[in-house]
Parts: sequence; structure tokens; C-alpha cells
Amino acid sequence: MKLKLDYKKTFLIGFGFFGTSIMWALYNTYVPIYLQAGDPAFDTKLAVQTFGFGLSATLTGFIMTLDNIAAFFIQPIMGAISDRTYTRIGRRMPYIVICAPIAVLAFFLIPVFPQMIPAELNGQVGQLTGLFALFIAALGVMLLAMAVFRTPVIALMPDLTPSPLRSQANGVINLMGGLGGVLAFLGGGLLYKIYRPLPFWIGGAITLVAVGILFWKVKEPRELVESAARREEGLGVFRGLRDIPPENVRSLVLLILAIFFWFVGYNAIETFFSSYGVATLGVSEATASMILSVAYVTFILFSIPSGFIATRFGRKRTIMVGLTIFAGLLVIAFFTPAVPVVIVLLAVGGLAWSLVNINSLPMVVDISTSEEVLGTYTGLYYVAGTLAAVVGPILNGWVIDLTGRNYNMIFFVTPAFFVLAIFCMLGVTKGEAREV
Repeated sequence: MKLKLDYKKTFLIGFGFFGTSIMWALYNTYVPIYLQAGDPAFDTKLAVQTFGFGLSATLTGFIMTLDNIAAFFIQPIMGAISDRTYTRIGRRMPYIVICAPIAVLAFFLIPVFPQMIPAELNGQVGQLTGLFALFIAALGVMLLAMAVFRTPVIALMPDLTPSPLRSQANGVINLMGGLGGVLAFLGGGLLYKIYRPLPFWIGGAITLVAVGILFWKVKEPRELVESAARREEGLGVFRGLRDIPPENVRSLVLLILAIFFWFVGYNAIETFFSSYGVATLGVSEATASMILSVAYVTFILFSIPSGFIATRFGRKRTIMVGLTIFAGLLVIAFFTPAVPVVIVLLAVGGLAWSLVNINSLPMVVDISTSEEVLGTYTGLYYVAGTLAAVVGPILNGWVIDLTGRNYNMIFFVTPAFFVLAIFCMLGVTKGEAREV
């Protein structure tokens, strides 16, 4: 009998990713602005006067990654812990319903502290140590809380979806995430013009509603929850990996390395595009946010088709085609920094990125030989992504500063790392959909 995806259930699972995507999009768009605002060279490009701490691009990249260093360790551990958790409400849900409100509360506070900067001290971080410490503390709490529940919320998809349907299901999940991103970019840009903290406050409230719907409507498979109760005590961080066949190890390592490389590249665009729009394209930060949303729109439109394409032609082949197309488009953008060209290239780039992003998590979890440890493998996926989030902004900020604040360099760095990812993918032989 041919398996069919339960779209209603999958869309409900996607509410978790919808909420976190709103927060990440707003965080990556506006936190770099707050960190750099107050630098006279940067302020001349801002359409809306913003109070901030006047940091360099390198320090901005570093600050954006400090708490991701902790998340690098937390996310894989939480995947393994949630695999082995047994509660009345499930394996994954306890971490989601406890940590999501904590993350949202910290998110509410992020824009508050820059608003408290006196006009005469704007950008003078040395005289704003108290406010700067509170700002960094809010960032830290938000990122750490999200690191705790992010792996469990994503692991719900493979928990509730059979292997052959995981690319299609991940397309639905990422469609929900893409909707969250577009809502954040378009709505956030409009709200930012009205009052700078509004994107954070409205975005956080929407996230709480989305997590509430997830908890209300999605019930975890009883057999997996009961299996967690029967398993050995302890964190078991590596227990889910100890039985992996030797022939799968090489593919897992190369796949994780490829994911790391393509996210290092993608982080260059995600972290610094708003700065690129202001400094290179000569548009306002709100307009830059809206331009980037074009890629999210096309990503959304192609997310479900990407799952079907991978089902037809294979996940590995689909990913490599997406990387090749996106890398070529970004090289063109590097040589033609004009608003109309960048909009078109990002539109097509969103399609290409969906081929990559939709099919990578299903490949990782399907290298597993057990349905009971999918949280562990989901954690490995986020190890690669989080490490890239640590390395990417620092490296890209350094390149930008080294070239005299040339934000156009993000379109040079990203294709280079995409090429490295393609070379890694050539050696991957496992991770395609399994028979059930």
C-alpha cells in the first residue's frame, strides 16, 4: 500500500518551527543593527535613528555567536535526553512547553535596553557597560533556552513520519518556518518603522500562540514514549550512535561536514544582509529586510515541491543541484550589487536553497538504524548548524572588516563554502529514504 502524508498533522507539527523561525529572523535582522548602531560610519546609512553600542562588524559577529557556543553542546545532548525522557505529555513536549516561554520573555527584553541609551552616549559602549551587560544577558538567555527546546521540537517530525515521507514532511515543516520568516521580515520591517521594539514584542507573542497550538494538537507516539521508559538510565549521549554500522559512519561524518560548510556560507547572508543593504545597496534597514524576504517567499513556494523532487530523484542529487545553482547565483550578485539584480537572484536562490535545506535533516535521521534515537541524530544535525553559527558570523565579519567594511564580500564567502559542501556530498552514500 502506498504511503500518504498526513498533511493536517504535519502542518500542526510545523507550528513549533513557525514560532522559532519568527524569532530567529527578527534576531538575525535587528540584533546586528543594535550592536553596530552608534558608529558614525554606520549611522549615516540608517533610515531610522537607532541607539546601539557602536561595535565593529568583527565584534558584532563574535557577539552573535557567544551563546551558540553553549548551544553547540546543549543541542545534541538535548536530542539524546529527549530520546530517553518519559513523561505523561511525551518525550519532547516537556522541554518545549517549559523553555519556549523563557526564550520569549528574554526576546521581549532584547530591544528594551538599547532604547534606554541616552542620546549623548549612543555608540559609546565603554560608558554603557551596565546596559550592554543586560543586553548580552537577554541574548544569552534567549539563545540558551531555544537551544534546549529546538532539537526536541524538530525531532517531532521524524518521530511522527515514516522514512519515505520525511522529505515531503520536512517540506511542510519548512514551509511553516518560511511563513514565519516572511511574516517576520515584512511585518517586522513595518513595525520597526513605528517603534523599534515592536517586532520583538509582536513576534514573541505569536511564537507563544504557535507553541500553544503545537502542545494542544500534537500528541507524541505512545510506543516511542513507552520505549523511552524501558531504556537504560543516564544521558546516553553516545548510546544512540554506538550501534551504527561502519559503512554508515563515513556517510554520516561527510554529511555533517557538508551541512557545516553550507551553513557557514548561508550565515554570511543571514547575519550581514541587513548591513549589506544599508552600506552597499544604499537602502534602509527595513527595506533590506524586505528584499531578503524575497528568498523566503520563493523558499516557501518551493518547499513542498522540493520534498517531491527528492523522493523522485534522490536526496543527495537534489541537494547537490541546489548548492550548485545557489553558488552560481551568488557569484553573479558579487559582481552586480544592484537592487533589481539582487532581488531576482535571491528569488531564484530561495528555490535552490529549498532543494538543500528541505532534504538535509531527513538524510541525517535516515542514516540511523533505529526509530527510537531520532532525537540523537537530529541533535547531530544541529551540531553542524550551531557550529556554523559560531564560525560563520565571526569569519564573515573578519572578512568584511579586512576588506574595509565591504559587505559585498558575503557573496564571495558563501559560494566558496557551498563548493566545499559539494565536495563532501560526493562521498555520501547513505541517507536516502528507507523501505517501511
